[in-house]
Parts: sequence; structure tokens; C-alpha cells
Amino acid sequence: MKQITLFLAVFVLFLISSCNNNGNSEKEKKIVTTDIVNNPITASGEYDDSSLPKIEFANDTHDFGVIIQGEKVSHTFKYKNTGGSDLIIREIKATCGCTVVKFSKDPLAPGEEGTIEVVFNSERRNGIQHKTVFIWANTQPNRNEISISAEVIIPK
Repeated sequence: MKQITLFLAVFVLFLISSCNNNGNSEKEKKIVTTDIVNNPITASGEYDDSSLPKIEFANDTHDFGVIIQGEKVSHTFKYKNTGGSDLIIREIKATCGCTVVKFSKDPLAPGEEGTIEVVFNSERRNGIQHKTVFIWANTQPNRNEISISAEVIIPK
């Protein structure tokens, strides 16, 4: 009887210690960085944004017009850092897997220009298509966007 009680006590201690993980395994830990966070707004609501980087596009939309289904078309968006410090683009994501973006993550000094190439694959698409590309950078606000559109027709 004492052996059964001892076995149960050891088993219960094992269960308690193994359930105390709280999901904090190395695989589940996510690192949150603050390298892109730059919120200059104070409690008084006043701030000087002249020292912040600013992304300014020559044109933030592009219409490819009518294209044939299966075509891959691309457009290069030109932008300039019109702010007072280095512009760092952290991430760029398109709203659809049919749109691929190419850009440089190198910092852009004030006054310098850069490009973002957007490639749209019209395979399995039909009709009017609007795709938005989101750009996260160290600007205020930190999310900017550009967009493309096209009318995809099926060849006869």
C-alpha cells in the first residue's frame, strides 16, 4: 500500500512539474523589436516632425490598363526621403500572392531617392484587379501604401 501511495505521489509531482511550462519554450518565444517604433507624439499633442524621415512617392498608383491573362507586368515606383533623417523600410507586403515586390532595405539619407518594383502575375485572374502594397518604415505614420490596377482579359 505504501508503494502505491509513493508511486502516486511521484506521478502527481511529475504531472505538476511538467504542466508548469506555460508555453514558454524557445520555439514559441517571439522577439519584439523597437527598431522601427518612432512615435514622436507627446501627451500635449505637439511635436516637431521635421527631424523624422518622410517617404514621398512621385506617383503612388499605377494602372497597367488592359492585359491578357497570364501576362506578368511590372512597374517601378520612385520615392524620395524628404524628411530630416535616414529612411529605413522595414517590410513591404502585397495584399495578394500574385504580386511580388522588390526593394532595398538599405537606409536612405535625406534627399536620396529609391525604387520599389512591383510585379503582377495575371495568371488565373480575370476582370478588374486592384492590388495594394503596404510599406512599413520609420516614418510617421509608419505604414504607407502604393497600389496597382489592371483589367485582365481572357484571350480568345
